[in-house]
Amino acid sequence: MQNFNYRNPTHIVFGQDRIEELATLIPANARVLITYGGGSVVRFGTLDKVKAALGDRTVFEFGGIEANPKFDTLMQAVSVARDNQVDFLLAVGGGSVMDGTKFISLAIQYDQDEANLLKYGFTPVPVESDKVIPLGVIATLPATGSEMNAFAVVSYQGGKFPVNHPAIYPTFAFLDPTLTFSLPSIQVANGVVDAFVHVLEQYATYPVDARVQDRMAEGIMRTLIEIGPITVAEPTNYEARANLMWSATSALNGMIGVGVPFDWTTHMIGHELTALFNIDHAQTLAAVLPSVWRVLTPQKHAKLLQYAERVWDITEGSDDERVEQAIAKTEAFFQQVGLKTCLRDHGIEKSQLDDVIKALEAHGMTALSETGKVDLATSRQILEMAW
Repeated sequence: MQNFNYRNPTHIVFGQDRIEELATLIPANARVLITYGGGSVVRFGTLDKVKAALGDRTVFEFGGIEANPKFDTLMQAVSVARDNQVDFLLAVGGGSVMDGTKFISLAIQYDQDEANLLKYGFTPVPVESDKVIPLGVIATLPATGSEMNAFAVVSYQGGKFPVNHPAIYPTFAFLDPTLTFSLPSIQVANGVVDAFVHVLEQYATYPVDARVQDRMAEGIMRTLIEIGPITVAEPTNYEARANLMWSATSALNGMIGVGVPFDWTTHMIGHELTALFNIDHAQTLAAVLPSVWRVLTPQKHAKLLQYAERVWDITEGSDDERVEQAIAKTEAFFQQVGLKTCLRDHGIEKSQLDDVIKALEAHGMTALSETGKVDLATSRQILEMAW
């Protein structure tokens, strides 16, 4: 196992009908900006419940944060927060609203060009922690795990940029499965796949004898395989949705990633596909991941064999046959919950793969994977196989 530090300060409030507990977690004299997305929290009454729970606090609202939060939109929210001397942010929505709100928290007191916050990648942004406005979240979409980590992704000038700072962990996160019952089935399917791939990118690399992390990752994946199709088909099945919600949070709260190597190749390629073709993030992952594995099987062979046995119970056949069976079962699982696994099924022309390669090069994505050896030629091979 590799050396690691681990800290996660987010207070989780899990279960139904607990929004009134907001009053115990936000200072009584706080000036609160509530952020949200396209309006479903308004239509389904969630926003009214939140405002009632905030009581006599001074409250402002900012809606309209996009599915892939745009820098310009977030800067409008920053202006609202500055003009009204906001000192607490409350994100009500899915991962994009949470991510956008994390950026807002960094930008409010930032005294330089706010676009500079996007240039550090996975390196923490050099901002003093006491200059970051605290935030809490009420999650309405189980998918990204943003409710319990210190990362965000922001769209800017045709690219998607990660942002990281230890002070943007939400101080608390409300996880009420019933708030997700009204989601369209495709968003639920996206959430299942997003969480599943988050686990895999911390798991399917090379062995470092991290037994606890491996077993936790395998448990999350087996849970998602069991309940994924159920929660897509039965939107008000509380137990299935509760297990999806906690799986998505656990997939990216850092616990399964301590002391192990990562491979974010699928995500980095997927981000470019979303930016260029406006394909849902999880749907790019479903199309790209199997090809990443087929191209990179030699470097991932041991962990893919472990994945085949422990997650899919595949124990017969040669090593190569078992690996391919596991990849095929993963594709079938993505399809079972409703996602396509070929880029051409999203209307992408093969000639347009050149645009993806150019975008990867422009954004410095030229040494991907746990080994750093996935160059542009290898990324092209992955994309052509995924097409």
